[in-house]
Amino acid sequence: MINTQNHSFSFEKLPSPSTSFVRCAVLAALLLTLTACGFTENLNPLNWFGDDEVNPPTELVTIEQEVDVSRKWSVRVGNGQGDTYNELTPIIDGDTIYAASENGNVLAIESETGDVIWSSRLRVTVTGGVGAGEGLVLVGTTDAEIVALAQSDGEVQWRAPVSSEVLSPPQISDEIVVVQTIDGKLIALEAGSGEQRWIYETTLPALTLRGTSKPVFTNFGSVIAGFSNGTLISVAAENGVFRWEERVAIPEGRYDIERVIDVDGDLLVAGDVILASSYQGNLMAFDIQSGRIVWGREASSYHGLSQGFGNIYYCDDTGHVVAVRSNSEDVAWENDNLAYRSLTAPSTIGNYVAVADFEGYVHLLSQVDGRIVGRTQIDGDGIRANLLADSGTLYVFGNSGRLTALTLQ
Repeated sequence: MINTQNHSFSFEKLPSPSTSFVRCAVLAALLLTLTACGFTENLNPLNWFGDDEVNPPTELVTIEQEVDVSRKWSVRVGNGQGDTYNELTPIIDGDTIYAASENGNVLAIESETGDVIWSSRLRVTVTGGVGAGEGLVLVGTTDAEIVALAQSDGEVQWRAPVSSEVLSPPQISDEIVVVQTIDGKLIALEAGSGEQRWIYETTLPALTLRGTSKPVFTNFGSVIAGFSNGTLISVAAENGVFRWEERVAIPEGRYDIERVIDVDGDLLVAGDVILASSYQGNLMAFDIQSGRIVWGREASSYHGLSQGFGNIYYCDDTGHVVAVRSNSEDVAWENDNLAYRSLTAPSTIGNYVAVADFEGYVHLLSQVDGRIVGRTQIDGDGIRANLLADSGTLYVFGNSGRLTALTLQ
């Protein structure tokens, strides 16, 4: 039930038995460890159970291949995601795609041909990227630093210290670079020099997932960001002055593990509305200017959102791909054939919704009814980075470092 008058909301739907079982198992497995470490750790949701899987990944079944998936080109980008839980995602700016690896390789690649325009080797560990715009390519590092390279030749333009490790891509607009750090800060830097312009701070809970959503510049002169405490905040892009704050989720439960409500997935701007999802929380739509709740529904996800065919798409924490009618909480369809396969965020291309999984398969679902109509394996080491779609081409960055362009027919 949503109350748009006082911005409070509640949900009466009880969690499914499988969801309750997963969360209780997480609690039992982690309680002793978390007590010993003083509740100071960021959690990697893919490593919660060690070798003992409470819910094994759903086995893939043979499908009728209704779409032909062809490889257009493929390029190696360093060691890809490395050995840590990174989600380094390439970015397309104009006719060029920029990609970075955990061990500091940054490449500019012609998106049509796959030709490497330039390659730069940074002697840093990259954990946040990639951002691009205003003539710059931007990455964040585990050493709490933002590195800016020239889009023209890959030469380092500046390095700027920030308050802590950066896990999401820095964003740039109108000579302002905005970055979110894992200690709950939103920091703006001068695009020309890297000097700090302003900083906004939030208070984080005792326990969070390892990850942050990337900030979003809006057409209303604001920056909106989601945080690990389940809130969405809007500040003026020019000076960081507070505009509004709203809750995507409210923590519930006795133990800290039950109260994890991170907004980790990328936010989605749809006209005058911004949408956000949270782990163990909700999918919510807010008015960009006022923060007023437009609609919401119960949903648990640490992935980003996508839209198409009048639907909003998300992958929940059990691996179900869900389509919700825009501007409502009505479910158009839900596909559970990929449950517990550690899916990426959904990406729309043509008539399809594309997701990838821990075994490196790319799955294509019909936007009409959610049927799986195509599949191909790209990387045996799996895929965590978000898929990119542009001009009919799907770009896939595998964990091992292979960036592949796919065409659909």
